[in-house]
Amino acid sequence: MFWEDVPLGEEVSVGSWTFTQDEIIAFAKKYDPQPFHIDLEAAKTHEFGGSVASGFHVGSIWMKLMVENRIKAAPKGHAATSGGAKPASSAGVSPGFKKMRWHLPVRPGDTLTYSSTSWRKINMGSRKDIGIVQSKSVGINQHGEVAFSFIGQGIYPKRVQD
Repeated sequence: MFWEDVPLGEEVSVGSWTFTQDEIIAFAKKYDPQPFHIDLEAAKTHEFGGSVASGFHVGSIWMKLMVENRIKAAPKGHAATSGGAKPASSAGVSPGFKKMRWHLPVRPGDTLTYSSTSWRKINMGSRKDIGIVQSKSVGINQHGEVAFSFIGQGIYPKRVQD
């Protein structure tokens, strides 16, 4: 998809994920070994009052689901579906996230439903062949509360070069 073709305001469902105690501990042991993530007794005495997922676990699940959706949406035989070098869309490359927030703790048994809404296009002054699309992404828990949010940025090729 080209930068010019990305519709602003379009919400894309990324998917849902239920966090389990075993996953929370396994992720944290490998990537975020703070006691309140890996030790159930320590978690009880922490300000969260119990086990919670690492924020990076919550964000990593968004990424996993987004990539799976991108692969499903890619045409059959596209590099994204065959292990080629190019992503399913040029938006696979990002200059980084902004305003990443963990609004609520994610506990074992919580299900987050993730979505992203494109909201802004940025022309690259130094690069006439690409542009950035910013998207507001959220993870909403089973109670309808925003637990996680960030502004994502994807680099897209431009069809028309300024």
